[in-house]
Amino acid sequence: MKIQFKICLISLVFLGSNLAFSQTNWDEKIQQELPSILQKHRELVSIPNVASDEENMLKNVAWVTKEFEKLNFEVSLLETTTLPVFLAEKQVDKNAKTILFYLHLDGQAVNPAKWNQKDPFRPVLKEQDAEGVWQIINWSRIKTHINPDWRVFGRAAADDKAPIIMMLSALEFLRKQQQELKYNVKIILDLQEETQSEAFLSTLETYKNRYAADYMIIMDGPAHPTNKPTLTFGCRGIATCSITIYGAKLPQHSGHYGNYAPNPVFNMSHLLASMKSDDGKVLIDGFYDGITLDEKTQQLLSQVPDDNEKMKADLGIVEIDSVGRSYQESLQYPSLNVRHIETSWKGPGLKTIIPEIATAYLDIRLVKETDGENQLEKIKKHIENQGYLVLDREPTDAERLQYSRIATLKMNAGVNAFRTDINSFIGTKLRETLEAEFGETPILIRTMGGTVPITPAIKVLNIPAIIVPMVNMDNNQHNPNENIRIGNISQGIKMCLAILSMKI
Repeated sequence: MKIQFKICLISLVFLGSNLAFSQTNWDEKIQQELPSILQKHRELVSIPNVASDEENMLKNVAWVTKEFEKLNFEVSLLETTTLPVFLAEKQVDKNAKTILFYLHLDGQAVNPAKWNQKDPFRPVLKEQDAEGVWQIINWSRIKTHINPDWRVFGRAAADDKAPIIMMLSALEFLRKQQQELKYNVKIILDLQEETQSEAFLSTLETYKNRYAADYMIIMDGPAHPTNKPTLTFGCRGIATCSITIYGAKLPQHSGHYGNYAPNPVFNMSHLLASMKSDDGKVLIDGFYDGITLDEKTQQLLSQVPDDNEKMKADLGIVEIDSVGRSYQESLQYPSLNVRHIETSWKGPGLKTIIPEIATAYLDIRLVKETDGENQLEKIKKHIENQGYLVLDREPTDAERLQYSRIATLKMNAGVNAFRTDINSFIGTKLRETLEAEFGETPILIRTMGGTVPITPAIKVLNIPAIIVPMVNMDNNQHNPNENIRIGNISQGIKMCLAILSMKI
């Protein structure tokens, strides 16, 4: 009888702890605290955060250190050859599971002349007028009524300081409600994500034990355009290369040497055209090898509520490349892109010359089934099959006189893709947690189009990783007039509360 009583008592305690979370009206509490949360966000965004500006980056570090220490996190600044790696830790039980959260503290460089405000690091509050133009409104208005469609404009307002504020706010709510974390938490704030995470990636072996965790959640990137809770299970990788084709040794007068000295621009155009069909499919042998989309995958892709017709209208295009039948399907294949073409003349105006070189810069977006080095080798072989001598340097005079077609190919294998199984334990747990909190299944993205530079960390740490994006898709990430929708801040806090309260 005593044993049965103890079991019942334990069950009631467990049930009570779960009910405490589920019965808390987080929407109401978030709205009550939203003015102070927005002020805190404004304060953080006001600290310039370009990675090359070490003095201000350390001011950012001091600000977040103070906030995490107030929440009883142990903060470490892990030494690197450049900027430190910020690590905040809270251990609830040495035998409990651990989730490593990754966010970044730095932002893209700015050109103030391109912004519709005086200073990109002085955040402004805006609302749209009847014509859809964003107009500055006074910050005092957040004290009375807050429209979820208002936006805060400023560098890093979305990428990635909004998720940092969401996480801090959620932890503060749990502290005030005296709700303990259900697992150990480690939080990395990368100070150089926008410059390929040089410091963090250089420390993977040195601090491998400090970063060790059972699962990794990456809080970066935009949610689905509908702004519904989104889970992203992978991202594309990226490899790059440049191809240079040669004409005469020096630029030549087009009158004196037109019809005599070959123009490398035309040869480049033929070479690039040989790589893709008119309907957008890559013609390089083996480029799509290893990729199959079974029925379950097709069903998963089809559940994403993309409006493909609206996307085409927004892009101003009538037809899409025929690699995939939809936007989501197109992301499951590697892509080949010409990002820039140039000749030797880079000054103002035009010259009537036959250029001596033409250079094309390509990027190859990778998927999990493809490897950067392998894809680049396929490109090299394709160029050779078009009759070119392919070098990794400039040709010698003797080579110029021996070969009519010469190409210099410079390759960078870059970063490979990652993808976590949607039905993995952490994937299922996150899906169920958000579904319980929001009353509907979150949007599940198998692979997003962009590249997260910390993908090598996922491999080295041997850890399943999932991206939880929370900012609005139209946030002008990396561009002038970056912004965060206030409704996304509120929803992001609620998502963080649900995730921090789930049992694993």
